[in-house]
Amino acid sequence: MKKRELLFACIAAVMLSGGGCDLSLEPAGDAVTGDRKNQLVTLDPLKVQSDVNGLYAGLIQAFAISSWAGRDNHFDFGYPAACLMFDASGMDMPSENSGYNWFNSQMLFTDRVANGTATYFLWHLFYARVKTANDIIAVIDPATTDKALKAYLGQALASRAFDYLHLAQVYQFTYKGHERALSVPLVLQDATPREVNDNPRVTLERLFEQIVGDLTSAIALLDGFDRRGKKEVINANVARGLRARAYLLMERWQDAADDAAKALEGHVPYSIEEVSRPSFNDIAAPSWIWGCAISENNEVVQTGIVNFPSHACSLTGNGYAPANAGRYINGALWNAIPAGDVRKGWWLDGKRSSPHLDTAWRITYNGQEYGPAEWFGFRDSCLNVKFGPYKDIYNNPTNACDFPLMRAEEMILVRAEALAMGGDLAGGKKVLEDFVKTCRYPAFASTATTAGELRDEIWLQRRVELWGEGFSLFDLKRLKKPLERVGTNFPAVARFNLPVEDPILLWLIPESEMNTNKGIQENNPVTPAPAA
Repeated sequence: MKKRELLFACIAAVMLSGGGCDLSLEPAGDAVTGDRKNQLVTLDPLKVQSDVNGLYAGLIQAFAISSWAGRDNHFDFGYPAACLMFDASGMDMPSENSGYNWFNSQMLFTDRVANGTATYFLWHLFYARVKTANDIIAVIDPATTDKALKAYLGQALASRAFDYLHLAQVYQFTYKGHERALSVPLVLQDATPREVNDNPRVTLERLFEQIVGDLTSAIALLDGFDRRGKKEVINANVARGLRARAYLLMERWQDAADDAAKALEGHVPYSIEEVSRPSFNDIAAPSWIWGCAISENNEVVQTGIVNFPSHACSLTGNGYAPANAGRYINGALWNAIPAGDVRKGWWLDGKRSSPHLDTAWRITYNGQEYGPAEWFGFRDSCLNVKFGPYKDIYNNPTNACDFPLMRAEEMILVRAEALAMGGDLAGGKKVLEDFVKTCRYPAFASTATTAGELRDEIWLQRRVELWGEGFSLFDLKRLKKPLERVGTNFPAVARFNLPVEDPILLWLIPESEMNTNKGIQENNPVTPAPAA
């Protein structure tokens, strides 16, 4: 396999020679000028479309912080990278402690510093998209009757809510019980430069008021909007799903259950057959309510290895995974998956194999024939084979896989939890059992006798079903669970436990924002990285 490693090194060297683009790293760039506001009367919908397209391009941008940090940060590939950061900071995604692991600092919690590259990456990722949304919202009359402008405004409002929903969970603990805790500065479309530069952190209560308000407006604006099969575009289903997420955090149970049901309309979960092979790489799947559509021409693909499949697909022909920095499942969690559950095969067993792999696949090099385990350098059990390669072609060097942002399975689990916690235990159990028995594990039967017990069963299902999609850390915080890694397959240096709501679970606001925004009086606490 030496030739494969040499090729990997050469591709990395070539990729690093590119240039970058300059984008503001601070929310100060979100202020809207008077000239922009004056465009309200004579706005042409076609002139707004490029900004709306930018909402989605911002989710999959490569080297967004290159002007500040250069192009040698291979974690800088948009929202899918943030999801890997969140999952690496939890307890369900062990990975190698190696120089090839670009998410090692999140696994070790050494990135909780005010002047680090990951700190700026996360802040910029979401606030840059807030700026784009604000620019759109500022120039569209909220009373417009133009169908195209209503759809654009609805998408911008929902997109802004998506970003603030993430900022709330990155920089503070869960909503319930922390309503008066400080979150992040709230920048809206009518903010002046002076206001932006003296903008304090608002409470979670105020931030969620804005999030729910934006989503409620978006749902009304997007009513009847047909995205014509372009599932990278926000429609009413997506806005409903985002509001269901917000309501779940707020413990508005019936509202969450209702929105999740509406979000599901027109979408069905993957079948057992469909997930009996490496999958989750194609936005066309009926399960996907919303996703990142990634083409071969996207910069994240053109970089070669600065993209999600490079880091998370164990069957790619061009990337860090699996032989250099594989993504694994927590061994204790894998052991908790019943043998008859199709998802058990999303990760390798003790023999470095899975029933989902095409074991007949062979590749010949220097007269020697290799199967999947040998060619891809599978090192250990629990390595993921959940995410399929581009076009389902093993060893495909093109990493143009789509990325899921919202799936039917998530909404089903949201609905089950919300029904149970809202007083309908039988209804919640039925929703959960119908999904798992039909689509994952035919012998499944809930043993819960209380809403709390069913909630824990659903949490286990979320940990397995949504693994690698960016939910695990936020679920730990939302459910107020401790982080437990001791006695698992995490690298020795990352084997530690953390209590519920340990301060190190929060990222810090960037140093430059603290220096330029005089409204922020206090950052999140600086906490030493935990010792193994």
